[in-house]
Amino acid sequence: MLHIEDLHVFIDDQEVLQGVSLEIKEGETIILFGPNGSGKTSLLMALMGFANYKVTRGKITFKGQDITHAPIYERARLGIGMSFQRPPTIHGLKTRHLVTMCAKHRNRAVNIDELARKVNFDQFLERDINAGFSGGEIKRSELLQLMAQKPSLLLFDEPESGVDLENMALIGNTVRELLNGSQQPTLGASMKDLRAKRSTSGLIITHTGYILDYIFADRGQVLYDGVLCCDSNPRVILEHIGKFGYKECVRCLK
Repeated sequence: MLHIEDLHVFIDDQEVLQGVSLEIKEGETIILFGPNGSGKTSLLMALMGFANYKVTRGKITFKGQDITHAPIYERARLGIGMSFQRPPTIHGLKTRHLVTMCAKHRNRAVNIDELARKVNFDQFLERDINAGFSGGEIKRSELLQLMAQKPSLLLFDEPESGVDLENMALIGNTVRELLNGSQQPTLGASMKDLRAKRSTSGLIITHTGYILDYIFADRGQVLYDGVLCCDSNPRVILEHIGKFGYKECVRCLK
């Protein structure tokens, strides 16, 4: 699905990613850990194609196509979707209109009101994008846009950020459905069995790990100072970080 090879990225004169290599298979979900300022959001923004994230070396291949220098709209049309940690407020553009645009490439008609009801967002459709929205409402708006777009690769930048406990289950379950469809795990089913039934891939940044209570993550990685330095079970990584912090990552890098 996605192949990143030796990716170096600069913002202004600062190198934020230093030779990142990562592969995400079809139907695979990867959890990305790392301290603040380690380059996690920069990786997602570079994958999405934001112009101020300059790729100076390396290659990004999506579904066999080189998208290293492709514009954002082309990546979105190919099937990459992103939920931002802090998306902007857009005055003068109604949420319904944006969601409608997200759904335009679909081969069948999309019932925007029905999708909105699934995330308790139907009462916000006629409001400007994110104008006066709470943290949970912003996340639900982002999820609604992804539900309409239905991308094959989902990038989530801290889906738990700014979400209270009341909204966490809704956010988590919706993320799971986006990644896995409506399928539920069956007794004795392995991660391999679950992934075999999926066609959507995901890369999810998390600090708290709450999202792991709702989704089926295949593996975790740690990004530290722009370098990937770990690949293991995401719950094992989270437990290790909780006990020892990220200092062990520094030791591994050395």
